[in-house]
Amino acid sequence: MADFNKSEVNQKSSATSTITMYRSAEHVVEESKTCGKILTVLSWVIVVLTMPFSLMVCFKVVQEYERAVIFRLGRLLSGGAKGPGIFFILPCIDAYARVDLRTRTYDIPPQEVLTKDSVTVSVDAVVYYRVSNATVSIANVENAHHSTRLLAQTTLRNIMGQRPLHEILSERESISQHMKALLDEATESWGINVERVEIKDVRLPVQLQRAMAAEAEAAREARAKVIAAEGEQKASRALREASEVIGDSPAALQLRYLQTLNTISSEKNSTIVFPLPIDILSYFMRAKEAV
Repeated sequence: MADFNKSEVNQKSSATSTITMYRSAEHVVEESKTCGKILTVLSWVIVVLTMPFSLMVCFKVVQEYERAVIFRLGRLLSGGAKGPGIFFILPCIDAYARVDLRTRTYDIPPQEVLTKDSVTVSVDAVVYYRVSNATVSIANVENAHHSTRLLAQTTLRNIMGQRPLHEILSERESISQHMKALLDEATESWGINVERVEIKDVRLPVQLQRAMAAEAEAAREARAKVIAAEGEQKASRALREASEVIGDSPAALQLRYLQTLNTISSEKNSTIVFPLPIDILSYFMRAKEAV
């Protein structure tokens, strides 16, 4: 019974302390709001007393491609980013930051990557990105551009390390799309929109380049030999069919003979070679054997 009373007392004391802390936090917030109102009124008084000179300090201009994020006494001003054009700030209590919304280009330096099949390659890429939310890019991250560039380098190394060499060389478009999706998802909370990622170059070691060149040359020579053999085979078949046609018709042999003579005479040769038919030699050989 005593333990139960002690636990109940402890719970009541913790609840009391929580309520006290909550009330003190509310009191601090109310005091800060009161001080903010007083400083705002004093700032307006200074602007009115120093007119028209204060207008040169209070009115600011941002370009069409820029936005201004205003902080009043350390807090974001309601209404979001200002611009483009003229906007008004109060001296001494307002501070603003300019944010460029144009697309920026980041050239990722060459990264030494060990691929999935244990080949060391040097890969570089280009990332195109821009600020999509000026307020978030200022309030959520210290330096949105620097953070995006570091993330692009590490993402490139991670993606290349998960793929073999032949995929890196042949599937650059899919690798670029995958990298863009990962970067866009990670930088969304920073107010950054990654528009495009391009793999520029993949550099291989010199020894590997020589080995790949030798392999490609050997493959080309093998294909050339196969093509030449197929051509010889087709030519031999055509010659066999031609010989069968000539053998069936004796006049065809005579016509072929005359065609050959015509070809030789068109080349302006001074010597004409007449082929001796084998049938004549065989006739004399048969006559000799008969004698």
